[in-house]
Amino acid sequence: MKSIANILVEHNIVRTNFTDPFLWASGIHSPIYCDCRELMSLTNARNEIVDGFIELIERENLATEFVAGTATAGIPWAAFVAERLSKPMLYVRGKPKDHGAGKMVEGRGEQDKKILVVEDAISTGGSSIVSANALRKELNATVEHILGIFTWSTPKVAENEREHNITFHTLTDFSEIVEALKAAEKISNEEEASLNKFHDNPREWWQG
Repeated sequence: MKSIANILVEHNIVRTNFTDPFLWASGIHSPIYCDCRELMSLTNARNEIVDGFIELIERENLATEFVAGTATAGIPWAAFVAERLSKPMLYVRGKPKDHGAGKMVEGRGEQDKKILVVEDAISTGGSSIVSANALRKELNATVEHILGIFTWSTPKVAENEREHNITFHTLTDFSEIVEALKAAEKISNEEEASLNKFHDNPREWWQG
């Protein structure tokens, strides 16, 4: 959905810096950063994102009995989607609690239900897979689909889909973001080429 890419660019959810790049937790230096967490504070943009999720769910016929958010970034989006669908909501911790029952899934879940997972941004899909597997383990849930606002479209995403029997559905992706940045005249031709070079080989992009 090109309009979602435009929303992210117009509201400066997507930022670029080619001289002092952003440092990812993985140690990768990136010329681009997408902070989808800021969207929940922007009422109109937030509603358009939720509209996009609902349209996607209906278009792809993603029937579900529960909506689950990944901690922490996916929790508000799962709440918005669950409210629109009038479905019960859960969220999944990043790791098991170190006290009590030691579970990862929070909320009043039920066994053997079909659950749709909601994330904000997907880089490799690894954290989303952890959530999906926790739901499968603790609730014997059927988890086949994960929603996200944005994907970096890395090869690891496709690999995780195959290995874990998951399909990722996102409202926009890296190539659409680059197109939107270019259309908004926020990047030059050289910067566009640099972004594509980063996407092709993130670990080798930064030579600083």
